[in-house]
This record gives sequence, structure tokens and C-alpha cells, in this order.
Amino acid sequence: MKLIWTDTTLRKRVLFVFFVLIVFRLLSAIPIPGIDTIELNRFLSNNQFFGILNIFSGGGLSNLSVIMLGVGPYITGSIIMQLLTIMVPSLKRIYHEEGEAGRKRFAQYSRLLTVPLAAVQGFSLLYLLEKQNILINLTAFNRITNLVIIIAGSVLLMWIGELVSEFGIGNGVSLIIFAGIVSKLPSWVSQHIFTFDVSQIPLYIVFAVVGVIILAGIVLVTEAERPIPVTYAKRVRGMKMYGGGSTYLPLRVNQAGVIPIIFALSILLFPQMIGTFLGRYSNVIIVKISQILVSFTQTSVLYAVFYFILVFVFTYFYTAVTFDPEALSTNLQKNGAFIPGIRPGPSTSEYISKVLSRITLLGATFLGFIAVLPLIMQFITGNTSFALGGTSVLIVVSVVLDLMKKVDAQISMREY
Repeated sequence: MKLIWTDTTLRKRVLFVFFVLIVFRLLSAIPIPGIDTIELNRFLSNNQFFGILNIFSGGGLSNLSVIMLGVGPYITGSIIMQLLTIMVPSLKRIYHEEGEAGRKRFAQYSRLLTVPLAAVQGFSLLYLLEKQNILINLTAFNRITNLVIIIAGSVLLMWIGELVSEFGIGNGVSLIIFAGIVSKLPSWVSQHIFTFDVSQIPLYIVFAVVGVIILAGIVLVTEAERPIPVTYAKRVRGMKMYGGGSTYLPLRVNQAGVIPIIFALSILLFPQMIGTFLGRYSNVIIVKISQILVSFTQTSVLYAVFYFILVFVFTYFYTAVTFDPEALSTNLQKNGAFIPGIRPGPSTSEYISKVLSRITLLGATFLGFIAVLPLIMQFITGNTSFALGGTSVLIVVSVVLDLMKKVDAQISMREY
């Protein structure tokens, strides 16, 4: 910590991150016009979908700020571009074969895709909020103005996040989401202090113990790797011999990160949105369908089962999209490297795929458990305030670990 403040360059990077996060929190406190705050609080407290959107907006959705969409459109655009690498060979070639220039070009496509996605999400969100009587007394000009404002806010956050990645420390988009989650901690702590019940002290102790175990498990699985030994063949050039070293290829247990949870939530919460829309009609059949869809809430056992299965399946799917064993095998062969006991080429690719499939089983099971953990805690305790785990904890732990690694890397670079 002392070295961070004594090193001029590192201190500037840290202070830049602090400054940007302060600006971000100020922007999240500026609301758009025409809000009924009472209806807004009621709506957010009863809607899990918007609770998740609020996480990825960095807390900007809770008061309908000018950055209410947050970095959600940018994240969605990045995910879509990665999925398109499977269906579009030219995109796959750009991302995997053109090196740093190709990745920059790929990132530019993601930025361009952010604007139309922000427009679609912004229009849908404003329409839904207006139908819920949260936005009132709006003229056509006000609607257009609000849409332009939130699109600009989303693009601004995307730009701020990239500035943090370039001139600060850590991943800027992740830090924005992290700041939004952490900003809710003071209100959460104060709520529990003022509602402290002496008779529930054993429950508080159990909650604290389980919390420590869950945090340790998240750190362990997030950092876990399966090393595959790699040996470089010796090469003779002129009168000298080069190569011959040994290293290892680290395969992460949780290759997909938090993305499978986002995919699963998007699918599971979609029926609830449809049910909310259909609930406005008076037809008997439509009302019945609406009640069935709305009853499919996060408190039901069926919801938890489907949630776990979808997270499990999407973990394998996203790992297959982002990790290409065949390309890795080709790169190893081009560089004169091989896995001891495994023939280069297709055999190496098959071996890496087999190892990756086994460790992804553990990662997928872990992610599924973390996703449904709040539901398990609610079922055991009967109290929603003791819901522990889920997307927020996973994001916070991942960002903190990544930030610590980036700071250590900066310090090591200065020392050498």
C-alpha cells in the first residue's frame, strides 16, 4: 500500500480511478424528468428483473438516472459479437488470427453495436415504465429527449470504462458495476443495524459463518487452474541450440465467469415480463396465462431447478464459444511446443477438449450453486434479508481479485 502512494505513476492511476468513480456516482444521482418516486420504489421492490438490470447499470436504474442503462448495452453487444464468431467465419478469423489489431477491430464493432442496442433497450424501458405510471405527464418531445439522454449516458459510461482500462488500473466496465454494487452496502448495513433482533443472534452467527465459507469458495474456484505441461522442442540454428524449455498451459476452472448467470436470468425473467404485460388485459384466458407466468417467480422450486440447469448448460456453451482447443493446438504446433505423451495436432486438441470438459463440470456446478444460493437461504431462513450469494458477490470478488493482480503487476514492473 505504501508503494502505491510513493510511486508517482501508480498513484496517478489509482487517483484517476477514484475520480472517475466519483463522477460515475454523481451521474447516477441525476434523474430524468417526469418520475413518480413512490411508484418507482414499489415497482423495483417487486421486480427481480429490474433488480438485476440495476446491478449492471451500476445502481443508476434505482432512481432512473441519466445513466439508467449503465454498461448493459455494451456488455450485451460484446456477448453478441462473441457469439457471432461461431456463425461468421470472418469474425472468427479477425478475433483469433489477426492478433492485437484484430482484437481492436473486434472491440470497435462491439462499440458500434452498443448504440442501436441502447436505443432498443432505452425505448423498451421507457415504454414499460410509462405503462406502469412511473413516468407521468410526458409529451412527445420529453419522450424523445429522455431516450436521447439515456443513449448518450450509456455511450458515456462505455467511454469512461475504457478510459479507466487505459489510464487507470483494472477493467473499467467491471469497476463501474463493482462501484454500483458496493454503493448499496451502507444502506444494507444500516438497515440490519436498525432492525437488529437479539433473538436472532444464532441466525446472524450462522449467516456470518456461511458467508465466510461462500466467499472462500468463490475465491478458490475463481483462482483455480488445471495446469497442462507443455515442452518446447530444441532447435539448432547455426552453431547454437535454442528452445528446449518447459512450461504449463493454465486452464481456468471457471472459464465463463459470470456470463452464464446473465444468460440464464435473461431467459427465466422473460416469462415474468410477458405476464406483467398480459396482466393489463381483461380476457379470462389471457388473465389465466398472465397469472401462470407471473407465479413463475424466484421463490418457486421449479424456478430454482430451471435456473441451475440453464446456468450449467450456458457455462459449457459459453466456454465452447470463447475457448478454441483446435486453435490452441495449432498455435502450440507452430511454436514447436507439445504436451508430453500427446501427439501434436488433432490428438492435442482432443486431449485439451477432454481436460476442459472435465474441469468445466466443476465450474458449471459451482456457478449453478452460487446462482441458486439466495433461493436456498430464503427457503431455509424464511427471510429475504439473509439471501447470500448470487451475481453480486461473484462480481465483487472477481473484480477485487483482478484489481489486486493488476496492482501487483504494476508494482513488480516498477521494481524491475
